Amino acid sequence: MDAENKNIEAEKDKEKFLCEACPYIYDPEKGDPEGGIPPGTPFEDIPDDWLCPICKLDKTHFKKI
Repeated sequence: MDAENKNIEAEKDKEKFLCEACPYIYDPEKGDPEGGIPPGTPFEDIPDDWLCPICKLDKTHFKKI
């Protein structure tokens, strides 16, 4: 992987996602350890059956911020 692709991947790892139904923000640097998502997990790598830890909606209810 060249330097440009590494930078793009690093930026994707820092993208945060806001739940549209509540104030929860998924931060990949923090993950969701209580929900089984370790720190450093990009949003795209979260399993489809993961739920918002506050309102319990699935990840289709999140938008990139």
